[in-house]
Parts: sequence; C-alpha cells; structure tokens
Amino acid sequence: MGCQKAIAENIIEKEANFVLAVKNNQELLFENIGNEFRFSKEIEIHEDIDLGHGRIQTRKCSIIANLQHIENRDKWLVLNTVIKNESTREFKNSDKPKEQAVRYYISSLIASAKEFQHIVRSHWSIENKLHWTLDVAFSEDQSRKRDENAAQNFSVLLKIALNLLKNEKTAKVGVKGKRLKAGWDNQYLEKLIKL
Repeated sequence: MGCQKAIAENIIEKEANFVLAVKNNQELLFENIGNEFRFSKEIEIHEDIDLGHGRIQTRKCSIIANLQHIENRDKWLVLNTVIKNESTREFKNSDKPKEQAVRYYISSLIASAKEFQHIVRSHWSIENKLHWTLDVAFSEDQSRKRDENAAQNFSVLLKIALNLLKNEKTAKVGVKGKRLKAGWDNQYLEKLIKL
C-alpha cells in the first residue's frame, strides 16, 4: 500500500529520502528486484547475529545500487537502491521449527548495507512498541470490530488517546493506569483532553 510512486514523489519533494517495503501486490517491481539479486554481481552484504532470549537471530541485509533489471525505473522520481533483508530465527532448546523471512525494499538513499539494516530495524522497533502498547493498554488484539471501517476508525481513536495519555506527565503511573484514572476522575479526564 505504501510503496507508490506518488508517495515517493511527495517524500522527495519535501527534501527527504524514502525506504519503502515492496510486497507481492507490486508484482512487476517485486519480480524485478528478485532478478536484480539473482543476476547482479555488485551486491553489498552485512550480516548480524543476535543471541538472547532463548533464540538465535540472523539478519542479512543485501543492497544493490547499480540497478540493471528494474523495468520502468525512470517512472520513479529517484530510485537509487534495492534492499533485500533475510532473517532467520532459531529457537534453542525447543522443537519449534526455524522461522525464515525475506523482505524487499526500494530507496532513494545511497547508504551501506549496515546502515539500511539499521533503518529497517528501527522502523520495526517503532511499529512493535506501538502495537505492544496499544494491546497492553487498550486490549486492541481482543477487539471484535469487523463492520466496514470500524476497526480502522477505532484504531485511529486509540492512537489519539494513547498520545494524550503519553503527553500527560503529572501522574506517575503507566498508560494503563492513566487510562483507569481518567475513567474514575472527571477532572483528570478534562485535564487530559484540555477542556
């Protein structure tokens, strides 16, 4: 959804750079990136191994800056690099099978494989922290909203509420505690929404 030429152009017009995930819904681009990694001889690779929490995680980031196999490349305002992230998770002392994933990205940036690996991991860190907070404080995963846009609309409201709670600094409790306090104390609720 986010890997669109118009989005990339807006980012470039704001004098910023993009790193956009490419998925199967962009069939031609997805296939072209696969061909780049299949046939290119100029691939830079950075590998990182983490040991902890009972698992071994291997992350391999490969980049190509000399693009040869991207059809209609000129239709992207600035396309300098394609990225391939491969991750493997193995569980120590467990019968769980090894988990593997491959993800592709495109970017206007010219950077090293190590830098791209950091950029992609930083994005997922933010996503995971936000999701975890929404699930713990608001039980978002338990939601049964399925009608039309209800789930998406409610998600926006939860994020607004989360930001209001995080910005309030006087109560020395977590987000869940502030939410409970707002339900019990109308003055505190008014303070949160600044009525």
